[in-house]
Amino acid sequence: MWDVISDKLRQAKKIVFVTGAGISQESGIPTFRGKDGFWRKYDPMKLATIDAFYEDPKLVWEWYEERRKNILDANPNPGHVAIAELEKYKQISVLTQNIDGLHQRAGSSSVYELHGSIITIRCTVCDFNDKITSEFSQIPPLCKCGNMLRPDVVWFGEALPQKVWESAIEEARSCDVMVVVGTSLVVSPANLLPVYARQNGATMVEVNIDQTPMSSSMYLSLRTSAAKALPRLVDILS
Repeated sequence: MWDVISDKLRQAKKIVFVTGAGISQESGIPTFRGKDGFWRKYDPMKLATIDAFYEDPKLVWEWYEERRKNILDANPNPGHVAIAELEKYKQISVLTQNIDGLHQRAGSSSVYELHGSIITIRCTVCDFNDKITSEFSQIPPLCKCGNMLRPDVVWFGEALPQKVWESAIEEARSCDVMVVVGTSLVVSPANLLPVYARQNGATMVEVNIDQTPMSSSMYLSLRTSAAKALPRLVDILS
């Protein structure tokens, strides 16, 4: 599969991965848009907007707590591990739409979480931000300032964290190879990252079991899973 671009991979100084829910699905975490996705069971407008949160913060928190527990029970799969192992051979950055932290748990050291993290919380009013280290004594949890805490994730209608987004654009613009893994490329503005990479002349690769709107513009588009495909990349570069 990778043989057609093996020379480009070996010559590359920086490889950037753009990852979506598909890579984490192989760890047992459902995607949002797949046939078993979360959005098939719940109305996202009742669970993943700031208006929904203020309307029923207990419901939203209970749903996110269930998701967080499922995520913490999951383990990085061979796709996550392969990306981390590549740091032995190349400069690697990961621009992820996932909020599960599996890239970091696999050992990746340069991860930009475009949509935040389900492992952290922040205050709805003050600047408090921290990791969740224990069960909450009440739902919704309250900050020391007395206001509600919320999951530190990007909800529908909210802007991406500005510093993270600016860094992600710079990573995309400076890579030699971009590998887009397990993302539908329909969510804006993350779907612009391949555009920035192409403008820089990067070699574009897609790993996705389904075709995406950008499949036809890829140098190589593989209809397979990350867990099957990405370890092969390690074999090429090792």
